[in-house]
Amino acid sequence: MELLKTIALTLLTLGILVTVHEFGHFWVARRCGVRVLRFSVGFGRSLWTRIGKDGTEYVLAAIPLGGYVKMLDEREGSVPPEELAFAFNRQPVLSRMAIVAAGPMANFILAIVVFYGLYIVGVRGVAPVIGAVEPGSVAASAGLEAGQEIVSVDGESTPTRQSVSMQLLKRLGETGVIRVGVRDGHGGQVRESLAPVSEWLKDQEEPDLLGGLGVAFQMPVVEPRIEEIMSGSAAEAAGLRSGDRILSVDGSAVATWEEWVRVVRSSPGVTLQLQVERDGVAVSRALVPARVAQPQGPDLGQAGVSAVIPEWPKEHLRLERYGPIDAWEPALVQTWSLVVFTVDSTRKMIEGLISPKNLSGPITIAKVAAASARSGPEAYVGFLALLSISLGVLNLFPIPVLDGGHLLFCLVEIVKGSPVSERVQMLGYQVGLFMLVGVMALALFNDISRFVAN
Repeated sequence: MELLKTIALTLLTLGILVTVHEFGHFWVARRCGVRVLRFSVGFGRSLWTRIGKDGTEYVLAAIPLGGYVKMLDEREGSVPPEELAFAFNRQPVLSRMAIVAAGPMANFILAIVVFYGLYIVGVRGVAPVIGAVEPGSVAASAGLEAGQEIVSVDGESTPTRQSVSMQLLKRLGETGVIRVGVRDGHGGQVRESLAPVSEWLKDQEEPDLLGGLGVAFQMPVVEPRIEEIMSGSAAEAAGLRSGDRILSVDGSAVATWEEWVRVVRSSPGVTLQLQVERDGVAVSRALVPARVAQPQGPDLGQAGVSAVIPEWPKEHLRLERYGPIDAWEPALVQTWSLVVFTVDSTRKMIEGLISPKNLSGPITIAKVAAASARSGPEAYVGFLALLSISLGVLNLFPIPVLDGGHLLFCLVEIVKGSPVSERVQMLGYQVGLFMLVGVMALALFNDISRFVAN
């Protein structure tokens, strides 16, 4: 059932992005006087078809991994003389460029609208208060200390932990100094610390940004109290119940959930004698953690329980909210920042400053979409906006078969005063398709490698 939900959510996510992208092409083409023959969401066999009053065939196809807008074009078939004025290839070059660019622009507009809505509702987060600093680390050399709040990174305000991570992501693979603004306690003095880095976290798959600095955020103490028990788990077999508080394991007191997890993980297949508190009474239970094999390293124990998560103190919670007029500015700034970040990350990957193993494909998209949906509608639509920006930027890369490749041919046409020959265009499309298939294959390989490793 969970797999079906994930698949359905992934198809929904891709369907939204593709529909918005293709509608951008469709809408501008119609405004430029081009006749649109077909608007298809998906490829392959048609599942649903309708002919609109405008004569366009609207199609929902079987393979939901893309879509297309088919326009009247002499290069794709004969066009009656009376229809030539409505053919795409007969339009002025600037009109053709507008039609091609409209798809990515629609993706950016979707992101702006999503962020606008989020900022009106309110973007929630947790204050980035330092919980610990690793001795001898980059953070320690910069003078960062536990209890300080990170208020800025490289001059950019960081009201939440997510914003800190976003700013640090921009510095992956770089050499230089990361400027970290910190405040000592609530309302204390703000000062700037300098954290020197060299090829920071270069070539690391799924880099640990905070760990790379030697910093851990402050976390609320999670007591060893059980929230949920998985069906068929070792905890269920031991007779543990929701609400039980672990008092001791083999006679040793357990004070935090972290201690409990550490004991269970290190004891696969070993009988553990537990003392738990249930309704104010101490109860004895014997638990045998299930053995979970690891691709590398020793097996781990698993009890199959989750913890009761405490609420954050109010002083650690942040809410960024704007009115209907003011919300447009942060929405535009956020979208532009992510566009720049996506382009810069691609450049670093090409230059070898970021590991190509970080490139993700449909499996990762499915997992993140499902996880964000479980976290709530705000997380999901935020992920949708991020994915929409990535799709828009990708399509603007100057690679034939992508929108950016078509724009490149149009620019060449403007410079030379005549269209690029069909032979050159076909050669470009073949090269572009080879590059695109290669990137998609690498992304899928990375996905499968992560899936097998986990």
